[in-house]
Amino acid sequence: MKLIYDIGDRPKFSKTIIFAFQQMIAIMAATLLVPILMSTFAMSNGETLSFDPAAALFGAGIGTLVYILCTKRRSPVFLGSSFTFLGAYASVIGMNYGYWGVLIGIAFAGLVYVLLAVIIKVVGSKWVNKLMPAVIIGPIVTLIGLSLSGTATSWMSGNGGSDYSLLTILIGAVTFLTIVLVSVKGSKTLRLIPFIIGVGVGYILALAFTLIGMAADVPALQILSFDAFKDAFVPFGLTSIVDYPKFTFLKAITEHPEGVLPIDGGALGNIAMTFVPIAVVELAQHIADHKNLSSIINKDLITDPGLDKTLLGDGLGSIVGGIFGGAANTTYGESIGCVAITGNASVVSIITASFGCMILSFLTPFVALINSIPKCVMGGACVALYGFIAVSGLQMLKKVDLGNNKNLFVVSAILVTGIGGLALNFGTNSATGGPLLTITSLATALIFGIITNLVVNGGKMGTGEEETPDALSGAAENMGNVEFEDTNKKK
Repeated sequence: MKLIYDIGDRPKFSKTIIFAFQQMIAIMAATLLVPILMSTFAMSNGETLSFDPAAALFGAGIGTLVYILCTKRRSPVFLGSSFTFLGAYASVIGMNYGYWGVLIGIAFAGLVYVLLAVIIKVVGSKWVNKLMPAVIIGPIVTLIGLSLSGTATSWMSGNGGSDYSLLTILIGAVTFLTIVLVSVKGSKTLRLIPFIIGVGVGYILALAFTLIGMAADVPALQILSFDAFKDAFVPFGLTSIVDYPKFTFLKAITEHPEGVLPIDGGALGNIAMTFVPIAVVELAQHIADHKNLSSIINKDLITDPGLDKTLLGDGLGSIVGGIFGGAANTTYGESIGCVAITGNASVVSIITASFGCMILSFLTPFVALINSIPKCVMGGACVALYGFIAVSGLQMLKKVDLGNNKNLFVVSAILVTGIGGLALNFGTNSATGGPLLTITSLATALIFGIITNLVVNGGKMGTGEEETPDALSGAAENMGNVEFEDTNKKK
């Protein structure tokens, strides 16, 4: 696609601040949500641990800086809290390993990426393009966007809760349409900040309905919660203005919840068995994200700066971010979608956003403001973000001959198993009652796609990139030529 600002470009300082703030808005809701969910996981005695969203925001910022450093400022993407490891967090907390169990698990997951980076540095990364050609990586990227779509729609329809509301759908739709109009009809400057404007309009609309609902005593109209502001300013004190994030490593050192088990050899083995397989599976999403970003910025990140460097950055960034924020980091599709929609791939914007997250994590009013953004507003914004991810995957299929049944079967295997949610569960976790190891539907779809590609091409990996004048019409023609047996002749 045509970029307004390329990787090495340096926009004016005033614009850079605005672009960075937009990136922060795009990644912040999900980044802050992970530690909130982690704080609901209980040990066997029912006691829960506390993970600070502000610390996770700081961890995302410093983790992204580590990633940018490892990739030599050539990959414009933000790292945020990963949802993939939520089951692993619940498991180690349920096994009574406390904060140290979470931190050690994150370290194990990050070291998997570091080890893979070393291996790829030795053997090279050409195998990646052979193993995951466009016929596979295209539908995988599409699947990533579509798999996230449920989050966007549930936030719109229920504002993050279970109660269905047409009003929250309206607010989410207004947010989305504002982003669309600004991106398509806005001035050159406005087209670079559609998310700030869209989320701002959605927030104001939600606030207006909430004030009306409070005045008329109609709970259904009270969309926006002021609890975040009450927690920050009541009672008012110095911490209402500036407060340090409650870093997880400090909690691990100073807090000793009742019933926490010591970390011995057996504990390390249990923690490793919980986190390492998930990290291996996550390799597929790491590659897919960077392939997707490569198509957006017109540069192959797998070769420059190289898959070894992106994996190293992701692994070390996750470890460093986890030490502070308590959650493993990963490349964020929201960040990639923001780059795609705005056409701003400037790494300077990402670096500024990283420092911004770290600084703002100390400012209580800002954290309260972000925490108060209604989920329906973020849901509307995510419709655009996740949609762009899905469409960018389809863009990768432009050179794939979908009139060839070999390619049709590969793509269909990935989309159906992925969208259908086919996951592979192994064993039983005694602490949680759930599976000991789960291969996610995304990873399962990738496995099905690779196997199908091998089968239809006689044991070799086909690229599927056979250009035809009209691949879709070729597929339709093949489907129309299916011959059915005339059963009347047998009577």
